[in-house]
Amino acid sequence: MYVSARSDYALRAMLAVAAGVVGEGAGEGGELVKAASLAEAQDIPFSFLQGILLDLRRAGLLFSHRGSDGGYALTRPAQEITVGDVLRAVGGSLTTVRGLPAERAGYHGVAAGLTDVWLAVHGAIATVVDSRTLADLLDRHPTNEEGGVVEPVPRRPDHTSYRS
Repeated sequence: MYVSARSDYALRAMLAVAAGVVGEGAGEGGELVKAASLAEAQDIPFSFLQGILLDLRRAGLLFSHRGSDGGYALTRPAQEITVGDVLRAVGGSLTTVRGLPAERAGYHGVAAGLTDVWLAVHGAIATVVDSRTLADLLDRHPTNEEGGVVEPVPRRPDHTSYRS
């Protein structure tokens, strides 16, 4: 499984909406979170985030309201939205083989057994991502002694190890 920037950003945006870490209130509580605030808080390029939010809305995971008081909120409680729901909304199949869903990978001859391997990999990934909800991830977020959320220091990837 390859986790794309799009998938990572989508999960971060959904967690931010669920936690209400931006804007005036919690996305789950019915208060709306603005896309620009999400982009800034999660360090996601705004134009890229807009497309992600559209996919999440089309998948029925986010509600949006236009206007000066507009923004985004979860359509269901965070404990009912899984990591798998978000990944499928923005990326389609969880596992691909040469760009096709694992179940469509066909082989013949000595390689025929590979289909079973890719389906088992797909099943294992689905088991993990479908058993973790946004609420589960938020419950693991550390808090300080006053009960406030402790924001980790943002880390940038070290691009020096990549070959050009």
